[in-house]
Amino acid sequence: MVSRSYSNLLELTSCDSPTFGREKKRLPRVATVAGVLSELDDETSNSVGSDAPSSISQERMIIVGNQLPLRANRKENGTWEFNWDEDSLLLQLKDGLGDDVETIYIGCLKEEIEPSEQDDVAQYLLDTFKCVPTFLPPELFSKFYHGFCKQHLWPLFHYMLPLSPDLGGRFDRSLWQAYVSVNKIFADKVMEVISPDDDFVWVHDYHLMVLPTFLRKRFNRARLGFFLHSPFPSSEIYRTLPVRDELLRALLNSDLIGFHTFDYARHFLSCCSRMLGISYQSKRGYIGLEYYGRTVSIKILPVGIHIGQIQSVMNLPETETKVAELQSQFRGQTVMLGVDDMDIFKGISLKLLAMEQLLLQHADKRGKVVLVQIANPARGRGKDVQEVQSETYATVKRINDTFGRPGYTPVVLIDTPLQSYERIAYYVIAECCLVTAVRDGMNLIPYEYIICRQGSEKIDEILGENPFAQKKSMLVVSEFIGCSPSLSGAIRVNPWNIDAVAEAMDSALMVPESEKQMRHEKHYRYVSTHDVAYWARSFLQDLERACRDHLRRRCWGIGFGLGFRVIALDPNFRKLSVEHIVSAYKRTKHRAILLDYDGTMVQPGSISTTPNAEAVGILKSLCKDNKNCVFIVSGKERKTLTEWFSSCERLGIAAEHGYFVRTNHNEEWEACVSVPDFDWKQIAEPVMQLYTETTDGSNIETKESALVWNYEFADRDFGSCQAKELFDHLESVLSNEPVSVKSGPNIVEVKPQGVTKGIVAERLLLTMQQKGVIPDFVLCIGDDRSDEDMFGVIASARASLSPVAEVFPCTVGQKPSKAKYYLEDTSEILRMLQGLANASEHSAARSYSHSAFPNL
Repeated sequence: MVSRSYSNLLELTSCDSPTFGREKKRLPRVATVAGVLSELDDETSNSVGSDAPSSISQERMIIVGNQLPLRANRKENGTWEFNWDEDSLLLQLKDGLGDDVETIYIGCLKEEIEPSEQDDVAQYLLDTFKCVPTFLPPELFSKFYHGFCKQHLWPLFHYMLPLSPDLGGRFDRSLWQAYVSVNKIFADKVMEVISPDDDFVWVHDYHLMVLPTFLRKRFNRARLGFFLHSPFPSSEIYRTLPVRDELLRALLNSDLIGFHTFDYARHFLSCCSRMLGISYQSKRGYIGLEYYGRTVSIKILPVGIHIGQIQSVMNLPETETKVAELQSQFRGQTVMLGVDDMDIFKGISLKLLAMEQLLLQHADKRGKVVLVQIANPARGRGKDVQEVQSETYATVKRINDTFGRPGYTPVVLIDTPLQSYERIAYYVIAECCLVTAVRDGMNLIPYEYIICRQGSEKIDEILGENPFAQKKSMLVVSEFIGCSPSLSGAIRVNPWNIDAVAEAMDSALMVPESEKQMRHEKHYRYVSTHDVAYWARSFLQDLERACRDHLRRRCWGIGFGLGFRVIALDPNFRKLSVEHIVSAYKRTKHRAILLDYDGTMVQPGSISTTPNAEAVGILKSLCKDNKNCVFIVSGKERKTLTEWFSSCERLGIAAEHGYFVRTNHNEEWEACVSVPDFDWKQIAEPVMQLYTETTDGSNIETKESALVWNYEFADRDFGSCQAKELFDHLESVLSNEPVSVKSGPNIVEVKPQGVTKGIVAERLLLTMQQKGVIPDFVLCIGDDRSDEDMFGVIASARASLSPVAEVFPCTVGQKPSKAKYYLEDTSEILRMLQGLANASEHSAARSYSHSAFPNL
């Protein structure tokens, strides 16, 4: 299916926002007002810093999936006929979005369309179904779907590692490039119809995990949701993927990420923590990740089924006929049912072995219990599928040869495609449904079975049951499938334990009728209230909540390729202009300058934190200017800071986050906070020592005024867990002591109450005021959470400043902060400070010139 919008694969594989040629006939935007069509011009709107203007006011949902919810059939005259695929989840979820939400679908067709027909088919599908087809070249589609999706992502997400070439194969970079290529093509299709200020985009499943990055790069404020329908593996499995960071960062370009179960979400959060250093927070029941100023919300809700559709099929005459036929076929026998795809993760062979074990151990079940196994065609292909088929056929033959007799076939294997009504008829007559998948994202078979067992008036009549009697059903489900947690009345099993599964099958048959009714009622109440409409409605509500602050934020796009991300900042937050601050510096006469050290004057994470000659030289120049009062405010000890800055005689120093202060080289150190004693250290240190001994990679840093437990080099998850325990432990044992317990990045700190960098800023401004000096220039620079206290003091200190004071609170890096300005890194900070120092030197030179040559 060659697309005319596809031009150059090599551009795509670079991951650097490749460009594409366009189709001869552009797809118009969907009209929501009669006679009005709008079209997005890619050439005139390619800035990542601004969004294209909206021209559509009605709320719309653009649903993007690997396949469109359509069935295609070529008629005898050669024309195409298209119909809705009623079994498609993407179509069913529309019921939960409401009549006022317009829905547009983007995806591939299951059938291959000739290039010459693609434009006409695309226009027809848009006009008739509001579907935008994505046409992919066959070779590219094969690499994308059968290659990267089915050989790499699908096995890995189901806990299969490529330990040998036969087990999924080694990582193939060309398949990854095809995956990125297809995601970019999908992004182009979305861009053809999206109105970024009005539309929601809901992306589905692992086929399109990098699509959010392409959309976010084009529209910084796009309202993006993503739902993963497969499991998400533990970090120990996921971390083996060579492109692990690229996929995580791509998903984090969404506003809302959905998972079926807490386990899947927990694994994703753990991967973000371990591989990207991003921790999550839970507020009022909502889980969120702070990612460059944006909050990425996490949604945990299993998908439901479309009950109305199942009930409508149940009421078909064909269904009723089939139920009567099956009842006659299995008269006098108890039917246990399995419905699975023919792939390695569905556990069909394990189920058959359990059936064999049941008949071996319970002779009374022979001739009375039948297992009907419906094996749907495999979605993938390859050696593993062939092996599953061979094993299944061999096991069925062995069981039937061993235990079968005339009129009794223990296992009925149905490996041909069934119509919906036929499958539902099997649900209706089955006393128990078995799902023994070794790993499955959700699996809706049990839900469908529950609804079918509720029956209907006509079905009850065929079965000879009282329509007013309570219904009954039994479920035996694997504990490794997504629907298991929601089915509290099911018998949960480890499918690998054949004996346990056999016993569970026996127990399901022996459960008293009243208990079967109670279990069924419990399940039916849940399934009927948590249908697909409920799931879609809940997801949309959370997506709206996650996106409500979009328009109030300034967004900046940074990074290249799949490392692209958007930083969301306060509208007043902007980069500090060196020209602007130097100009203000020259105009003013009474200047207060407060500088953090680590991460501000030296690069964060540097092996050596000793200041270099450039930094010391800049500080000396600033201190020589009599108009300046310069302070270094650091968390380091006073002894270290004294040694480093001994040559800067007029430099003020605040050590240990402001506990110790010295206004210049000739003054004595003073304590900003009065502390009668440090006896609390004798309580805190043994507790910290206990956690240090049990947390490999952690250590205790002892300061004069504080104790710091550092777990930077410990396992991230375990260290974080231990830090929370230590925090609670210290707060408990120190509750009557005049100290505060603080947690920060990789640390837990105990220090005297009231000690913050903010008190240094307060003290400096107060001292200047007491000397009759009213500051008309304030510069405060810092890089982490401890510096926010200084920014807060500066912002609220207008009464202590000149009415025309120039105030510059500045943080390092673009991130949420109380500061109004930012500079990117240490090199920019030093460059800006050098500009101020040069201005001071120039001013001093001019003053000297005027005093030495007053008559000139």
